[in-house]
Amino acid sequence: MPDLTESAIRRNASTERRLSGRSRMGSCMGVRIAATGSYVPEQVVTNADLVALGCDSDWIVQRTGILERRRVAPGQAASDLAYEASVRCLCNANVAAHDVDLIVFATMTPDYFTPSSACLLQRRLGCISPAMDVNAACAGFMYALATACNYVRTGMAKRALVVGSEVMSGTINPNDIKTYPLFGDGAGAALVVADPSLAEEVNHDSSSMQPSGVPGLLAYTLGSEGSGAEMLCIPGGGSRQPLSTEGLKAGQQYLYMDGRGVFKWAVRVVNDSCRDCMVYAGYDFSQVNLILLHQANIRIIDSAVRDFGIAQDRVFVNLDRYGNTSAASIPLALDDANTQGLIQRGDHILLCGFGAGLAWGTALMRW
Repeated sequence: MPDLTESAIRRNASTERRLSGRSRMGSCMGVRIAATGSYVPEQVVTNADLVALGCDSDWIVQRTGILERRRVAPGQAASDLAYEASVRCLCNANVAAHDVDLIVFATMTPDYFTPSSACLLQRRLGCISPAMDVNAACAGFMYALATACNYVRTGMAKRALVVGSEVMSGTINPNDIKTYPLFGDGAGAALVVADPSLAEEVNHDSSSMQPSGVPGLLAYTLGSEGSGAEMLCIPGGGSRQPLSTEGLKAGQQYLYMDGRGVFKWAVRVVNDSCRDCMVYAGYDFSQVNLILLHQANIRIIDSAVRDFGIAQDRVFVNLDRYGNTSAASIPLALDDANTQGLIQRGDHILLCGFGAGLAWGTALMRW
């Protein structure tokens, strides 16, 4: 239930004024992630494997922190990776596929323009449910997670499967030696369910205004700055610029990235959105058990660690093994951390995804 005490109203009004011009804040309590799962293709591509393309192995490590990434087998698509991750997730949750009643699939590399990859996943799983794709690139999983949590919170779904799956290797120009080494393929999934506390009024401590022990999104924000859309885009293939023979020769089917511009934007938006969530929730960074940022570049992650004053052992990184997997990045890391026993019930997890759009999604979650 919303906190309507006078002090909370004043606090929320103050926060809204401070956040004006960026993005709206919200919370979604009484929901939890019941289980996670992930899948990566078998083929490992190391930095040494890319030397033949003209890529500098030392440069890749120093500038990005990436040591290797995964590549799909011929014929593997985003929904195939998503299916494997989803099966693992549902198995870990001990939930049958036919009990899933919502699928939100985050991807910028769908199998087809239409039908949605979510519908293909729904058919293969054998469940009867609404299914939709979300394209917010590297922020996609956070958009999908917020959507699923609100569906569950309002009772419109009981078990929502949230998936991030990408085949980024098909979008990168092998001749672009600065961008090609950055991206990998993979998928991750999370099952969002209602916590028993959903049926009860969420009580707040009158001094801290923090929900006491209830899982969910203590604070989250989704935002975009479309003015930077051209900084990270695939120019050809859409209705604005359909692919032609000339377009293919010019490489318009491949991802273009203004690396320097995106880097500066990412450092700013991670800092701002994470601080916004902490202020809105009434927490400080010392209360965060684990920070899990989009695995794009180790320098962005390191910058956040310095700015937040967080110990390195509370920042999860698997970028070195998978590279940038766009919308799969956060669920892949979430499952890795969960599998390693780094997340316990009641822990506070700070999640942040950011990328093309330019778009971002950030949340402070009580696990």
